[in-house]
Amino acid sequence: MIYTITFNPAIDYIVHTDELKIGMTNRSKKEEIYFGGKGINVSLVLKELGIKSKALGFTAGFTGAAIEKFLDNCGIMSDFVHLDNGFSRINVKIKSSAETELNGCGPDIPEKALEELFRKTDEIKEGDTVVLAGSIPSSLPEDIYEKILSRLDGKNVKAVVDATKSLLMNVLKYKPFLIKPNIYELGEMFGVKLKTIDEIIAYAGKLKEMGAVNVLVSMAEDGAVLLDEYGKTHICGVCRGTVKNSVGAGDSMVAGFIAGSEKSYEYALKLGTASGGATAFSEGLAKKEEILRLLEQLEN
Repeated sequence: MIYTITFNPAIDYIVHTDELKIGMTNRSKKEEIYFGGKGINVSLVLKELGIKSKALGFTAGFTGAAIEKFLDNCGIMSDFVHLDNGFSRINVKIKSSAETELNGCGPDIPEKALEELFRKTDEIKEGDTVVLAGSIPSSLPEDIYEKILSRLDGKNVKAVVDATKSLLMNVLKYKPFLIKPNIYELGEMFGVKLKTIDEIIAYAGKLKEMGAVNVLVSMAEDGAVLLDEYGKTHICGVCRGTVKNSVGAGDSMVAGFIAGSEKSYEYALKLGTASGGATAFSEGLAKKEEILRLLEQLEN
C-alpha cells in the first residue's frame, strides 16, 4: 500500500477576473475549486494511473469534511486525524493580468493529534511506501519528517520525500527511496547556483552520498535528471504543450515516478515527466488520457 501524508490539506478557490483593482470591488468572470495539498495531489494522480493509496494527515471543520468527501467520491481511501478546533485552510488564487495568491495558515495541531497520526503510521508495514511532501504547519515540530521516518526505520518501507532545505537534508540518514528537489532547491541546499547539467549531476550525487537511494531533479524547461540506486544517470527532456498551471506538477511527477518504478527507472522518469507535464498543461491535476499521450512523446 502507498500512504500519502498531507499535514495541511487545502481547498483552492480560484477566481478569474479582469485587471485586479486594489481597494475596489472586483467581479469574477469564472471560478474553480480544487481540493488538494501535496500528498493528496500524489494520491489523486496515482488513482489516475490505477494505483491505490491511502491519504493520511489532519483535517478540521467544514472544509476538512469537504476534502474527505471529495476523496471518497474519487475512490481514494483516507484516514485523517480530525482536529477539534479550526478548519482546513482555503487558498484564494486570483488570476488576472498577474496571479495573486492568499494562502490560509490552517488549524493548529495539538500534541494529542500528532500522537494519533503517529499511531496511524505504525500501521505502515514492510513493502509499503510512504510519501512525505511539502512544508509543515508552524504548530508542528520542525523534525516531524524525522520523527515519522525514525518510527518506520528498519521496517523496509520505501520513503518518498519531496521537501526543501533542512526538512529534506535531515532525513537523508534514513535512506529515503526517492527525493525530488528542483534545480533551484538543489542549489539552495548547498548554497550554490547551478548552471550546467554536470553541476546538477554532481550535487545530486552528493545527496546520494548522504543517503538518498534515488535522486530526481526537475529542471523546468530543461527536463529532469535521475540518479538511480544503481549508479546510472538518466536524462529526460520535457513534453510539448502550453503551460496553463504550475500547481501540483511536482506532485504529479512524484506520482508518475512511483507508478513507473516497478517497471524500470528509465520508464519511471518518463512516466513522472509525462505526469508532471499533463498537470502543467491542464487547469487541474493530470488525467490518465493526457499522461499517456505525453508519454508517447517521450518514448518516440
